[in-house]
Amino acid sequence: MDMQQMFAGRMSRLGTESAFEVLKKANELEAQGKEVVHLEIGQPDFATPDNIIEAAYRAMKNGCTGYTTTQGIPELRQAIAEYYAAERNVPASADEVVVVPGGKPIMFFTMLALVEPGDEVLYPDPGFPIYESCIRFAGGIPVPMPILQENGFKVDVEQMKRQVSEKTKLIILNSPGNPTGGVLDKADVEAIAQVVRTTNAMVMSDEIYDRLIFTDQKPFSIASIPDMKERTIILNGFSKTYAMTGWRLGYGIMNREMAEKVTLLMVNSNSCAANFTQVAAVEAIRGPQDSVEKMRLAYQERLEYLTGTLNTIEGMECLMPGGSFYAFPSIEKLGVDDKEFADRLLTEGGVAALAGSAFGIYGKGHIRLSAANSMENLQRAVEFLRAFVEKIRAEQK
Repeated sequence: MDMQQMFAGRMSRLGTESAFEVLKKANELEAQGKEVVHLEIGQPDFATPDNIIEAAYRAMKNGCTGYTTTQGIPELRQAIAEYYAAERNVPASADEVVVVPGGKPIMFFTMLALVEPGDEVLYPDPGFPIYESCIRFAGGIPVPMPILQENGFKVDVEQMKRQVSEKTKLIILNSPGNPTGGVLDKADVEAIAQVVRTTNAMVMSDEIYDRLIFTDQKPFSIASIPDMKERTIILNGFSKTYAMTGWRLGYGIMNREMAEKVTLLMVNSNSCAANFTQVAAVEAIRGPQDSVEKMRLAYQERLEYLTGTLNTIEGMECLMPGGSFYAFPSIEKLGVDDKEFADRLLTEGGVAALAGSAFGIYGKGHIRLSAANSMENLQRAVEFLRAFVEKIRAEQK
C-alpha cells in the first residue's frame, strides 16, 4: 500500500512549527555531548506560580477530574469576562467566552468556522507560522502583511489598505508580536479599525503576550472599540503570562453566534479542557499577580541586555522589542542566508535559534532568539554568537 496516496489532499496544506524541530535537533546534539544554549523555544523558564499549582492540586483532591461543559466551567468564563472588562475595557460576558486546550484551537476553529475556499485572510508576516498553516488547511488564500524592522515591526496601515479586497474574510492581528516583539499602540489599532470598517471581514486578535509589554502604554485591544467588538475574536491564554505552557489552556472571546460555532467545533474535537486546570486558571486570574510582574521585569532586563550586546556585534542589528520575550535581530549585513546561519549557529556555535524565514517571507534576513532563559545562559549565548559571527566574517575574507 502506498500511504502517500491514502492521505487526504488537505494534509499537504498543513505546515509546522520549526521551534519544535530545532528543539529536537538541539536535544539530539546534547545527547551526543555537545553544549547547547536553548534560545529556540517560546517557553517561560519560570515555574508555574505556587498558588496556581496548589489550586490545581486542591481541585483534583476535591474530585475535579471529570468532564466539564464544553464551553468551559462558568467560574472561569466569568473570571475571564470580568478581567477583560476591567483591564482591557472590553465589555465581555461569560457566554461570549470559550475555553480551549491551548491557544492554537482558537486559531484553528476560527479558520474552520469562517474561511471557505477562495476567501482571503490577511496575517502578519513574519508571524506565528500556524496562522498561515491554518489558513491553507481551511482552503483560504493567505495574504501576508509585511511586519518590517524599518516600520518598528508594526502593521503598515497604508499597505494594508491596498491588500484588503472584497474577498477578505479575516484579518489577523498579533500584539505584542511573535517573533518580532512589535507592539501596536492605540493609534495603530484605531487606524487598523478604520481599514477593517471598509471590509466585511472579521478580526482575530492574538493577545497571548499582552501581559508582557515593556513600554509605558497599556495594552489596547481592537475589541475595546465599540463597533469592533462584534466582529473580533480575541485569542488569549495562560501559557506565557503564568508560565503554564504544559497545562494547555487558552480561551477566545467572541460574539455569541461565533461562540456557539467554536463550542460546536470543540465538542467534535476535544470535548472540553481539563477540569482541574480550569479551576487553577480561576486562581491565576483572581489570585496574586506579583509573579506575573516579576517575570515581565526579568524578560525586560534580559532583552535589554540581549539587544544591547547584539548591537555591538559587527553585522548585526537588533531593535529592543516592545513586548513578548523575543529578540529578532537582522543579520542581512553578514550576507548569509538566515536558514544556513541558524543551522550552523546550532551545530557549530552551540546556540539554538530560529531562522526568521521560518516565520514568513518577510522574516528573511533575521533570526529569532528567545529570552526565556537565564541571564547566565544568555551571556553564554552571546559569547558563542559573537565567536560564530567572527568565524563567518573570517570565511568571507
